[in-house]
Amino acid sequence: MKKQRASTAITPTRAENYPEWFQQVVRAADLAESSPVRGCMVIKPWGYAIWENIQRLLDGMFRETGHKNAYFPLFIPKSFLEKEAKHVKGFVKECAVVTHHRLEENSEGELVPAGKLEEPLIVRPTSETIIGDSFSRWISSYRDLPILINQWANVVRWELRPRLFLRTTEFLWQEGHTAHATAEEALAETHTIHGIYARFAEEFMALPVIKGEKTPAERFPGAERTFSIEAMMQDRKALQAGTSHFLGQNFSKAQKIRFLDDTGKQKYAWTTSWGVSTRLVGALVMAHSDDNGLVLPPRLAPAHIVILPILFKSDRPDLILEHCQKLKDALQELKFGDRNVEVEIDNRELRGGEKAWSWIKKGVPIRVEIGPRDMASDSVFLARRDQAPHEKRSLPTGEFLETVTCILTEIQDGLMERARRLRSENTQILNSRASFYEFFKDSQGGSGAGGFALAHWSGDETIAEQVQKDLQVTIRCIPLDDNEGGGGGAGTCIFSGQPSPQRVVWAKAY
Repeated sequence: MKKQRASTAITPTRAENYPEWFQQVVRAADLAESSPVRGCMVIKPWGYAIWENIQRLLDGMFRETGHKNAYFPLFIPKSFLEKEAKHVKGFVKECAVVTHHRLEENSEGELVPAGKLEEPLIVRPTSETIIGDSFSRWISSYRDLPILINQWANVVRWELRPRLFLRTTEFLWQEGHTAHATAEEALAETHTIHGIYARFAEEFMALPVIKGEKTPAERFPGAERTFSIEAMMQDRKALQAGTSHFLGQNFSKAQKIRFLDDTGKQKYAWTTSWGVSTRLVGALVMAHSDDNGLVLPPRLAPAHIVILPILFKSDRPDLILEHCQKLKDALQELKFGDRNVEVEIDNRELRGGEKAWSWIKKGVPIRVEIGPRDMASDSVFLARRDQAPHEKRSLPTGEFLETVTCILTEIQDGLMERARRLRSENTQILNSRASFYEFFKDSQGGSGAGGFALAHWSGDETIAEQVQKDLQVTIRCIPLDDNEGGGGGAGTCIFSGQPSPQRVVWAKAY
């Protein structure tokens, strides 16, 4: 019996097996691959180019608010982590530890660790303690404040169940660290960065997010307050896309970050930290992609347009390639957002369909085919990644050049609207325990994701622990915008009947 050809480029589909679909999209789009080191990944050029765009844009936003980049050591003395008890407790099971400083060859020709260190070194899981040590030397007076530092780096957190871009032992990120003279200034900084993350997600990632505060149990270890942005993926699970932490004076007291104020009194600084990681690339995949591969918002795509020369019917392929190059040059003079339009020409010796599908899987926003007939009529054959693969139309070249940036904007805005609609359709205000458990129970497909539930909670952490045990559902955040929390202010906890200050967002999450 002849095997039926799959109707989609990616198998399984999202509906059939979402986790495996995600892995197949990453592979088909040539974003990354697993490395020989368990839990780590190799980020390939197309995937790294997306990260570079994220990095470039966020870096500009940080610089606009006065932050400067620096770099701090990968290795952190164990004693530094031990100075802040809550902090070390939160990371102790995730730390990779260096105990020796060299290798030696034994009598059997094997390389073995030698030269035991006097003090073990922790491979950076986060840098509050090592940066705090520098701050303690840089700060002596209120005139030295504020210090606004960011670093782009890698971190290591031992991961037992890795998944490319979502949970890996080593990942790339930025981590900001600031010190201030007053609690008010530090808290304002925390909110500023929280707002930057939300604006970046919505304006560039086309990803609607809920801005909220974490509950005490979900705070960053050692923080007084943690704020996050929470996004819904297509399987209706939540993904935490960025966090900003008000650290109070916890780390400054542990690291002795002190200053003389304008009255000559010695005080401890107030500090913050905040970060996003390559998890954002995973968020793009899960939020926008379809069963044919990656779908990229144009503002983050490594290339906006790919030109596909159709050469097999031409007696003069050199003329078609020359024509395509002229079109590329004209396109790259146009501005889209913060950068010029970026264009690839795919002149590989492959069949046209094979070429086109490779770029569909990579998520390039616009595909343009040009063959002898198109060149003769001075037109292009245009396809958009946000539309069906075979939905194409012919446009005069001049009209294409005049409208291409508008088309890119339409794609960007359309992805945002689609993601917003998905979240709206899968968010419910729930007013009883029974409806809550029904919302999150396993569906026929086995996902049981439910979506976002807005429900009153008294603040009793034992309730949250029981819900997590029963349903694998957690409190994602306490919304800062009352409209995001369903409105209504105070009410009654649906689990205990006790007073509740407001609804919180519950969801299954990555």
